[in-house]
Amino acid sequence: MGSVELLPVGRRVAYWRGRRKLSQQVFADRLGKSKSWVDKVERGVRRLDKLSTLQEIARVLRIDTAALVGQDAAPVQVTGRVEGVERIRVALSRYEIPLGKSAGRRPVVPVDRMVRDVGYAWTTFQHARYPQMVDLVPDLLTDAQRTDAAAPVAGRVPLVEAYRVTAALLVKLGDAELAWLAVDRAMLAATGDRVLVAAVAVQLGQVLRALGRVREAKSVMLTAAYRIAPPVIEYGPPVELSLCGTLLIQAGLAAAQDGNESAAGELLDEAAGMAERVGDGYDHHRTGFGPTAVDLARAAVAVENGDTDEALAWHEKATARAGWRWLPAEHRAAHLLDVARAHLHAGDPGHAARALTEAERTAPAEITHRPVARDIVAEIARDPRAPTTITQLATTLGVG
Repeated sequence: MGSVELLPVGRRVAYWRGRRKLSQQVFADRLGKSKSWVDKVERGVRRLDKLSTLQEIARVLRIDTAALVGQDAAPVQVTGRVEGVERIRVALSRYEIPLGKSAGRRPVVPVDRMVRDVGYAWTTFQHARYPQMVDLVPDLLTDAQRTDAAAPVAGRVPLVEAYRVTAALLVKLGDAELAWLAVDRAMLAATGDRVLVAAVAVQLGQVLRALGRVREAKSVMLTAAYRIAPPVIEYGPPVELSLCGTLLIQAGLAAAQDGNESAAGELLDEAAGMAERVGDGYDHHRTGFGPTAVDLARAAVAVENGDTDEALAWHEKATARAGWRWLPAEHRAAHLLDVARAHLHAGDPGHAARALTEAERTAPAEITHRPVARDIVAEIARDPRAPTTITQLATTLGVG
């Protein structure tokens, strides 16, 4: 049998269903179709000529529609991502509240519901459902601004959180400049509340590192960390320790990017002491901070330093912890991209491909919507030893 892209559409559906280890019945149930319908599609008896049906099948199989209709079809992720970022840009560019514009027919969302909406957005982000986030964020920002205007005290927290999750999403989507605008808005809204400021600083560190402003990132992160640090670490509350430790991790990652290996190690050692007091399994202010998160950061620093053996050793230690399973899918998949990079540095495309495949199973959008992931896919695919699954993925993503 030739490569997958030469197969008829129905056979491609069967191939990817098998890859996802779905029976015909389970696949049919997820599509809202009968098992007989699936069987006829896979045997070529029933044609798939509606784009909406192809898109639904691709969604269930966690692949791009182009993987079903052929390599000549334009990949939809890039277009969808760019259009989504533009909608967020428009939402961030509105000044309805300061200019006193009418809210129109859209009612002001009560604070309690706004808190729930922001919480749902964070959960969606942590599950790496980035396409859904792109749809959520524009209205989320508008609603949060109006809620804050109607209830300036109670509405401040959901407004800050709406900006924070927007910044986190934009970093993932590769638009650090726009993320900077979102995090700057968050910082202004948080000013006066030391805990909120520290929470926003976590995203600020991500943004500055994404922009390559690593020395500034390290300086700002250390200032923010020591501002929230409890006077006596041994008696510090978990919330403050989590924020302080996460900011130290951001500072350590920035130091590693700047080539300062010793400073990175010292900062992560300091964070590790706090992590032991917090423990795994918590997510104070959406940090996911704990011993496992510190181990993953040590692996990322080792990757940055080009030390593959050390990176993989920290990876093994982290993934053996119970805390690994408790981390959000977004965090785990992002780490697996670091592992893939480590294997590439070692000239091992086979293991890099396996890490990438595991990341795709953990959080598909981490691969399809992150420019950094697409770059890794392309790099692996260029190697003549690359597995066919990766060359197919590269074709699907339009980077082959």
